[in-house]
Amino acid sequence: MNELTKAEEQVMQILWKIERGFVKDVVEKLDNPKPAYNTISTIIRILEKKGFVDHKAYGKTHEYFPIVSKKEYTKSFFGNFLQKYFSNSFQQLVSFFSNENDMSLEEMEKIRVLLDKEIKNKKAEK
Repeated sequence: MNELTKAEEQVMQILWKIERGFVKDVVEKLDNPKPAYNTISTIIRILEKKGFVDHKAYGKTHEYFPIVSKKEYTKSFFGNFLQKYFSNSFQQLVSFFSNENDMSLEEMEKIRVLLDKEIKNKKAEK
């Protein structure tokens, strides 16, 4: 799956949230200063060519909707991120974030609880 540019991702975040909408609906949800209507229309057409968005036509007007879910994109993006920056190692990822981002003890405890739960689930599957 292709990665999105910053502008494309911004538009997709809105479409994932509103589920369906016209270009004007996307423009309304963007922060000020708002980009031009034609700019957003172009981005949406690019997203359509990339296979992220489809549309339903009402005459000359198009209602757009995502055909790639946020979860699908997140999984693909994160997989690529993990591979590029951490050699596909979750251990390296966690080590980086715990050492470089001054993670609080409370955050570490919450992560440990989540991991303990997943370890139990994995063991139960065997």
